[in-house]
Amino acid sequence: MQTTRISGARAFQAGKLAVAAALLAGCSTVQTPTKGDPLEGLNRTIFTVNDKLDQYALKPVAKGYVFITPQPVRDSVTNFFSNIGDVYIAANNLLQLKITDGVEDIMRIVINTVFGVGGLFDVATLAKLPKHDNDLGLTLGHYGVPAGPYLVLPLFGPSTVRDAVGSIGNYYVNPLSYIHPDGLSWALYGLNIVNTRANLLNASDVLEGAALDKYSFVRNAYLQRRQYLLSDGKQSAALPNYGDEAPLPKYDDVDSGAAAGAAGTQGAAAAKAASGATAATPPQAASATAAAPEAASGSSESPPLDLNGGPETTQIPAGQLVPPTRFNFPSFKLR
Repeated sequence: MQTTRISGARAFQAGKLAVAAALLAGCSTVQTPTKGDPLEGLNRTIFTVNDKLDQYALKPVAKGYVFITPQPVRDSVTNFFSNIGDVYIAANNLLQLKITDGVEDIMRIVINTVFGVGGLFDVATLAKLPKHDNDLGLTLGHYGVPAGPYLVLPLFGPSTVRDAVGSIGNYYVNPLSYIHPDGLSWALYGLNIVNTRANLLNASDVLEGAALDKYSFVRNAYLQRRQYLLSDGKQSAALPNYGDEAPLPKYDDVDSGAAAGAAGTQGAAAAKAASGATAATPPQAASATAAAPEAASGSSESPPLDLNGGPETTQIPAGQLVPPTRFNFPSFKLR
């Protein structure tokens, strides 16, 4: 009997050594970690473990939850936990001195709790009250606490050192932490996790099909999202400056634009004819010169345009010509 106990203890110790060796092996797989992710080897190991747990445990449970639970019920569960989440969102907005956002969050809690049957229905959104997103990690960042290295937490997923510390504070602010008995509190936490995973089933399928490196994709998406929330949604990519370009033509007023273009062409032709006609008599020269400003005025009496230059081709008034299409065929505006 004693030999059996010793063998079991040795097996347990060997198992711990195997896990430690796997972690060390994961740390040594990345020779040049990415800037901002110095623990990439360890993070990738934990990410792989989390991904396997999700693949073989959490995701099947979420699919079963979706299969047996009608959509209206799942929506009510989502609204219930969202209403509870507004409590610590409101607290962090007030800590950041975002008084307007904090008051709106408190109003959401009151309206959804009273008129939404304990938060099962999102009446506040119907009342045009915005839904905010905030937590203690963002509050620490708001007051200048650096994010620190990127971390992948076991079972909790992507984070940073600052957000990991903030998640501890969020636990104590969350009303679910004060529900008794403790079994009911943990059951509600579990239901929230399963319901949240069920809402992300489609997103995870897209991730698995689109990302070549899931770890890098999740890391970059998480860090960019946190930076976006920290800047209050004001961070945007700068558009390239191509200098002062000529404005694009306006095709709204087709008649005036086409007539002006046609008038300019006819005016240039008339001026060239007036300057180059050395054999013309003075009355003819005067008539050619007078035709130029008349054509430039874009009046409705301008001569029709010859599309192909031949005497037997179709001629249309200048006011009805619109810019040519991509195949160089003119279009006509129906009146």
